[in-house]
Amino acid sequence: MVRRNAFRLPRHPASVGLARRRVRDHLTDWGHRSDDPALQDALLLVSELATNVVRHGPLLEREFEVAVTALADGSCLIEVSDEGRLEPRLRVVKDLEEAGRGLHLVEGIAAAWGVWSRGTHGKTVWALVQAADLP
Repeated sequence: MVRRNAFRLPRHPASVGLARRRVRDHLTDWGHRSDDPALQDALLLVSELATNVVRHGPLLEREFEVAVTALADGSCLIEVSDEGRLEPRLRVVKDLEEAGRGLHLVEGIAAAWGVWSRGTHGKTVWALVQAADLP
């Protein structure tokens, strides 16, 4: 069975923690153990993608959307959408730089990740945690 939940949050730093909590609640309600390391990976991905929207999203945008989908094979798809059209990209970061490593975390944790264009309505950045990682 596929289960999906999407919700909108204000573009505010406090929304990052709220996004994590709501995704955790949905996944545990759907049968994922709260102590599973892969669930923690999914929450880290939500946190990073939501933080990117809060920090780098369009200044006039008031809200962004988070969606979590538990797929039939046990995999988990995280999606974060905003009105921005600029696609995030991995970048080279020097040792002493304090920012710019977030997508490297996503790259290292997710089984796959990417960006879907929403045309004039912005983009969706998605990340997948494989079934082998989420029971």
